Amino acid sequence: MPTAFANKLAAIAQEQHTRFHMMDEADSALCKQIKKYWTDLRLGFTSCVTVPWSAVFVSWCVKQAGATGTEFKFAAAHSIFVHQAIKNAQDGVGVFHGFDISVHPPDIGDIIQNNRGGTTFDFAHARRNKNYQSHSAIVVEIGHDSRDGRFAVTIGGNEGNSIRRTVVSLTSAGFIQPRPSNPFISVIKTLKK
Repeated sequence: MPTAFANKLAAIAQEQHTRFHMMDEADSALCKQIKKYWTDLRLGFTSCVTVPWSAVFVSWCVKQAGATGTEFKFAAAHSIFVHQAIKNAQDGVGVFHGFDISVHPPDIGDIIQNNRGGTTFDFAHARRNKNYQSHSAIVVEIGHDSRDGRFAVTIGGNEGNSIRRTVVSLTSAGFIQPRPSNPFISVIKTLKK
């Protein structure tokens, strides 16, 4: 059952999608919002188009939902906050815990991390390293249909140069279905109330 914070996080991501999914990152309204993501996090904005902003999008949504910098490692790289969440889970501290996709099924407000650009990093790599290429998005819906079975819907930034929804296939038990291309790495469980 998602917490109030998890539901708020999902709602913020959904609101950003509703406002901007028909725009490209070079469009003035979305570019202005991307700049806001960077500046609100004090991460140093340089460009809407030439600098990846997907981790900044996730970090900004988490901050807007009410998480603090001591609870979530706001960053311009997904690997940084994923690494911290994995460490939190190992140490039994904090409100964001990173797990292998085979250990915990995703729920609303969780963050799903995957490879990008053809990389094949696994959970063990994510546990050991802070800096590597990856992507992540926020779970906004868990569903089931008669054709495809169980699924999660995520919203992420800098997907197709905008804010997009993606369907992630789940197993019958609700775990993330592994895939051969840009495989999934981890799921960050949102425990904050």
